Amino acid sequence: MELKVKQRIALIIYFFLSGFGFSSWTSRIPTIKDSFNLNEGELGSVLLAMPISSVLGLPLSAWLVTRFHSRWPLITGLLLYCIFLAFIGHATTIFQLIIALSFYAFSMRITNISMLTQSISIQKIFIKKINGSFHGFWCVGGIVGVGVSTWMVGIGIDIYLHLSFAAIAIFLIGVGAFSYLLKDDRTETGNKLILGKPDPHILSLGFILLLAAFFEGGMFDWSGLYFKEVVGEEIFTTGYLIFMASMAISRFVSDSIIPKIGTKGMFNVSAFLIVTGFGLAVIFPTFWIALIGFMLVGFGTASVVPMIFILAGTSKKYSPGMAISIIATYAMVGMLGGPPIIGYIAHVFSLKVSFVLMGLMGLVIIPISKYFHGLDENIR
Repeated sequence: MELKVKQRIALIIYFFLSGFGFSSWTSRIPTIKDSFNLNEGELGSVLLAMPISSVLGLPLSAWLVTRFHSRWPLITGLLLYCIFLAFIGHATTIFQLIIALSFYAFSMRITNISMLTQSISIQKIFIKKINGSFHGFWCVGGIVGVGVSTWMVGIGIDIYLHLSFAAIAIFLIGVGAFSYLLKDDRTETGNKLILGKPDPHILSLGFILLLAAFFEGGMFDWSGLYFKEVVGEEIFTTGYLIFMASMAISRFVSDSIIPKIGTKGMFNVSAFLIVTGFGLAVIFPTFWIALIGFMLVGFGTASVVPMIFILAGTSKKYSPGMAISIIATYAMVGMLGGPPIIGYIAHVFSLKVSFVLMGLMGLVIIPISKYFHGLDENIR
């Protein structure tokens, strides 16, 4: 087996593990909400700890991936990721839960930035597009995580045992794949964060990513509650599961679709699917139609993230590691900051109103995409 194939498989494993860990805890949010007797606004406030700590991690994560080869920050981040994933399940007070979520988000940032930096470097080794498949395996990990969560909820396994088992499995498998990761991927130029006038290339991509991550985070954290409280389903992970499955399928096929319709066309298709999906789930909150709506949102959201990271890696101002670290800040703010905002809106109005607003926000992708492609008509 070629070295580059081994490196690709090793990184696929890390994307899978990241998705598995993330969905393991987010699928238990209804459990956490009930355990601590939180309303939507209070849950939103607890979740707010995650984007704050993630943004605070920008300087460190940027320094790590530009100072060292990315595989060392990756294994370090994964160790911390597993420790605090388990800690979430063991939290018995709100303060402990907030501390656990804060450090979990901080370590998740380091892990994800390192993975994304590796993915850009490996993509350059291959002729065909493969970046979407990495993100696809993140979704596959998420599907497996939701499946395991659904099984554990069904047989009554406590959350602390569930997340502890998940953390141990993730770390052991990650250690096993570590030696096959790409080495020597540090670049010597573009490694300094330049303050001043924002790079319009990065800024426009960042806003699109912010929106896409907002939808992802909203679905990760609130789709279970939507199915439980609005649709009225006892097996509340069903909507989450179909959303993750749709994202996985979309990311595996996006690598072959994007060259045919271009990134601009793909952004437009994504926006249409997101708006339509949220619209169906809100207007017809019945089991099958809501499932179809969540499926469309998954298809629409999925391809945006890998597209953005590939385009960010073409920045003339920053190295891939620095560009990814900057652009990922928008992703982290959207994915981790979206759920608290949705919670506050749901508390004041209703969860359906929150989903209506997410659907309307999907339309904003189109004009920002048009602006970005206007910066460089040669981008495809």
